[in-house]
Amino acid sequence: MKNFLAPIAALLLGGALCAASAGSAAADNDFAPQMRAELANTLSRWIEDPVIVAAVKAQNAKTAGYDQAKIDALDAAWSHEVGKEDTPTISPVLDNAASRFLRDKVAASDGRIIEVFVMDAKGLNVAAAAPTSDYWQGDEAKFQNSFGKGKDGVDIGDVEFDESSQTYLAQISSTITDPESGTPIGAITIGLNTEALQ
Repeated sequence: MKNFLAPIAALLLGGALCAASAGSAAADNDFAPQMRAELANTLSRWIEDPVIVAAVKAQNAKTAGYDQAKIDALDAAWSHEVGKEDTPTISPVLDNAASRFLRDKVAASDGRIIEVFVMDAKGLNVAAAAPTSDYWQGDEAKFQNSFGKGKDGVDIGDVEFDESSQTYLAQISSTITDPESGTPIGAITIGLNTEALQ
């Protein structure tokens, strides 16, 4: 089934990227064409993988009723746990099947991919290859310009120096859509090593 969906996803994503590029060209960085190619060639297959879709849908069912106070409390707990041994908020996100899927993809990327994480419909982390600095991405452009723009939403971030990997990276984010219903359910962000894109 995945082999059948991948070409369709790439075709649909290609159209989405064309539409997105028309509206966001002024905000693109110098690596935008390579980043869009990476999104079309790599992420289009990931975002329809059953393990990712199932994880996002399961978390959406859990977090649908969360208000902003609950989200802020979870975000604060996550930030407090970063770098600590006891991580009851972070561990469930890093220790699930979707996170293992993402770590395998990062490991197989030959250094092109530095980070990757998946968010639910609230902008809360569902899965991550490694811990992020915060749990809630809903107030950031990466989420607002992907999931917030609907099924064709794409956000291309600025090039920044990543202290942990000691590399220059840029993030590209895309809406995750339920393959069965066509409904946007979350978003994915991938941090690409700009040196590998040259």
